[in-house]
Amino acid sequence: MNAVLVTVASVEGSAPREAGATMLVTQDGQRDTIGGGHLELRAAEIARAMLVFPESRRLERFALGPSLGQCCGGVVQLVFECVTDEHLAPRDTHRTSWRVVSLDTDAPPLLITDEAALAFDPALPTRLVVDASGGHWLIDPRRAWTPHLLLFGAGHVGAAIVRALADLPCHVTWIDERADAFPSTVPANATIDVTDAPEALVAHATAGSSFLVMTHSHALDQQLCEVILERNDAGWFGLIGSHTKRQQFEHRLLARGIPAERLAGMTCPVGITGISGKAPGVIAAAVAAQLLQVWESV
Repeated sequence: MNAVLVTVASVEGSAPREAGATMLVTQDGQRDTIGGGHLELRAAEIARAMLVFPESRRLERFALGPSLGQCCGGVVQLVFECVTDEHLAPRDTHRTSWRVVSLDTDAPPLLITDEAALAFDPALPTRLVVDASGGHWLIDPRRAWTPHLLLFGAGHVGAAIVRALADLPCHVTWIDERADAFPSTVPANATIDVTDAPEALVAHATAGSSFLVMTHSHALDQQLCEVILERNDAGWFGLIGSHTKRQQFEHRLLARGIPAERLAGMTCPVGITGISGKAPGVIAAAVAAQLLQVWESV
């Protein structure tokens, strides 16, 4: 497939998307978005013209108000790159890397991994730079997705939450002892783990991992709550259920030696406030929003 990758290389003032946002344009469609209505339309027109009259790379500056009539009023610079299938392999979301693209030559983009990136600062955004000899470069960091959710329970609500998180920058480990409870396919950011010992996965989870418990068994829910609350380095922890379930679990867990201050960190019921629907899709939307709030505040 021949396509043009459009990258927001820099932003000044107000703009529809942040530096680093991308979209992929083919002759008959596009994937993802750089936002902005007229900006995106104009970018798609330029990209398709590049497919007809081959041009390896191009840098365009757009003043959103004067040139495109958009109320944002900022200035956006876009990099256009002609790419083929070999350049479109799925990115490794488990580690940080940098795409380094020469805007003055046809040299293939460099992909710098974190092991070799001593000269790169992962805190810096996508940007345009000029080297000592006057060469122009696009430096495009592709940060690892650090949020990791261990989701215990493959019921209807668990499945809806996995779907709700499918397009978000996180990794999900979806856990249940019942192999036949899982769908035949799952989103790319989700991994199924069929196990009779889910407590072991809690013990081996990395520090800061998030946990969400919603199994088919209250006894198993309580067992998982106990091992999660025994950790002092867990991230967000949610337990599906009502206020009554929370009270029952708090009473039982206090009796088993879990400190009251640790119990205060257990979120139950789950989901952002103000949403009372009980349908799986509604619960999933509320939980996904809550997780985003947690992950973006870290």
